[in-house]
Amino acid sequence: MALSLAIRDLDAGYGAVKALRGVSLDVATGETVALLGTNGNGKSTLMKCVMGLVRPWRGSVTLDLDGTTHDLGKMSAETIVDLGVALVPEGRRLFPRLTVSENLMLGAFRRAARRDIDRNLAIAFETFPVLKERANQLAGTMSGGQQQMLAIARALMSSPRLLLIDEPSVGLSPLLVSQMITKIGELGERFDLTVLMAEQNFNQAVRIADRGYIIVHGEIVVAANVDELHGNDIVKRLYLGGAA
Repeated sequence: MALSLAIRDLDAGYGAVKALRGVSLDVATGETVALLGTNGNGKSTLMKCVMGLVRPWRGSVTLDLDGTTHDLGKMSAETIVDLGVALVPEGRRLFPRLTVSENLMLGAFRRAARRDIDRNLAIAFETFPVLKERANQLAGTMSGGQQQMLAIARALMSSPRLLLIDEPSVGLSPLLVSQMITKIGELGERFDLTVLMAEQNFNQAVRIADRGYIIVHGEIVVAANVDELHGNDIVKRLYLGGAA
């Protein structure tokens, strides 16, 4: 099944503040693409534009599914979710007073996912066994790493074809960051997911990515495959301690 996300010349922002400036980006079927940048450079805004949570000022966000093109910039978030797009938001945004199981079930509200609840629950528990052990625990009482696992698992419950993951490393220890990024890479490979991941940890993100984009002050300044990223002067200056 073919899927492609195409973002073209995208401007977006909040009030009088422009957060994205002429952003163009592509994600193809089966790819894991990293959107790299430090805080405040527009990564989350771009994710929200894809999900219909922020309306573009200019440009387009289109999703091609099996030969049919959908203009996401004109759709509601609910309609976009129904197409098979799921977002793991920055900060997790769980329901802290609901249990792990209840949070997971809320991820399965999409009509197409309801018939696959048992399969998706098995995938979630296989990927993150601690969630099965803590199925009746309140989400708000879990550790940061466990909450991030639950946020990803909740997205999996919607049977996504395109998985958007916004800053999965925030608030986690270096060891947990490494483990979380590895799990995300495994999901893409094992379950044929297409993944767009916004992340500021360059070295961890490129371990699992096929390609990467560097965003600075709302503009894409580098677009390259992973091998090319390592040798890029801008990447060296921003992330690897080198001189441009």
